[in-house]
Amino acid sequence: MRLCLMPAWSEVGTVMSTSGVDYSGHPPIRARITVEDLLAAKNTQPIRTLDDLAADTFESDAELEEFLAFTHAERHRDTD
Repeated sequence: MRLCLMPAWSEVGTVMSTSGVDYSGHPPIRARITVEDLLAAKNTQPIRTLDDLAADTFESDAELEEFLAFTHAERHRDTD
């Protein structure tokens, strides 16, 4: 059995009981997992060099330039 106090605007001293259902609006508490366990589960490896971070995000230099121009324009859109 779970006891819940009513909000302050309700009648003072009112107590409700529920059948164990959580109406708090919060997600249930999960077991704590260490960072090491999370990394092991994803089979991650440490970053050893900058090459480990390299990614082929853009297919060409032109596509990169287009992205940079768009990003610059968006960042300065409301300042002109």
